Amino acid sequence: MNNVERLWEQGQSIWFDFIRRDLLEDGELERLIGLGLRGMTSNPTIFEKAIDGSDDYDQAIREFPHPEDTSALYDALTWADIGRAADLFRPLYDAAGGQDGFVSIEVSPTLAHDTAGTVAEARRIWQALARPNIMIKVPATEAGIPAIRHLIREGLNVNVTLIFALERYREVINAYWSGLQDRADQGKPVDGIASVASFFVSRLDTLVDRLLEEREKASPKDRERLQALHGQAAVANAREAYALFTESLTDARARALRGRGAHVQRPLWASTSTKNPAYPDLLYVDSLIGPHTVNTVPPATWDAILDHARVERTVDRDLAHSRQVLADLEAFGISMRAVTEQLEVEGVKSFADSFTTLMQGLERKARAVSSRS
Repeated sequence: MNNVERLWEQGQSIWFDFIRRDLLEDGELERLIGLGLRGMTSNPTIFEKAIDGSDDYDQAIREFPHPEDTSALYDALTWADIGRAADLFRPLYDAAGGQDGFVSIEVSPTLAHDTAGTVAEARRIWQALARPNIMIKVPATEAGIPAIRHLIREGLNVNVTLIFALERYREVINAYWSGLQDRADQGKPVDGIASVASFFVSRLDTLVDRLLEEREKASPKDRERLQALHGQAAVANAREAYALFTESLTDARARALRGRGAHVQRPLWASTSTKNPAYPDLLYVDSLIGPHTVNTVPPATWDAILDHARVERTVDRDLAHSRQVLADLEAFGISMRAVTEQLEVEGVKSFADSFTTLMQGLERKARAVSSRS
């Protein structure tokens, strides 16, 4: 038994935060599924690197009837990859009773502040891909929250992405259960609908560590106490999120819906590759292991998990320490509300910028490929 399979024994699914056409065509994804991979996520940055950074898509671009229509070309390329991946995961999805084997695709990041636009785009993608193991990624912005409830009510699988703040996560949890309750009130089934709540991890430490360094310079007498908080915020925040998740399952509405076959909305740890080389490479894997969780990882982290993950339940370990870390940060003037609000804004912008760059690169590549035809 390998470490990915051992993580599954602890109740954690490992998904792949990566997609590229050669992965789907050379048998590599089937091999990874055989090793215990249980799902896949994508985002504009991943597709930007895949399409613009390889020649895997040149033939498909050459054969596309209207390469000048960049939006249609983007849909054709990404939907083909997502659909193929979903088909490869379908046996796992069926064997898991619809609780794993998902492939996620994101609505356009340009719609992050447009509720109606998000709903329409999610519905369009869902209908086009027409597979039960697709998840539509919707950002947890203020406009995204009502869209999430609406889409769950319609019966779509939703991967709620770009969650940083505990306060926002509460809204996400409520949107999920409210969407299911809406269905129940309409006499519709609530089983067979899946959702994950993607809580971003490493970016929190990157920002908080920078703020701690600023305070160390301003207050040398507190340097030792401040340095002790480096690399602590992200795991503390995620463990608090898991506590919210477990608490939400005791709610009477959640219990009633689960009694009717509803799935729980699992926390998904995203952005879990370590950005600071001074930290262990699996800091955000080893520290967040537990039941009903997902960790989506890039290829390098996947390899590291297989090689040296320490597999034991950790996600709810020493919650008192996590709360003390967050309290100490507030005491030093580092507002987690301000930090997470900044990260949400930056996250939405980062994905939107990647989407813009991707579309510009795709337009250039289409022209170049067409000129060689």
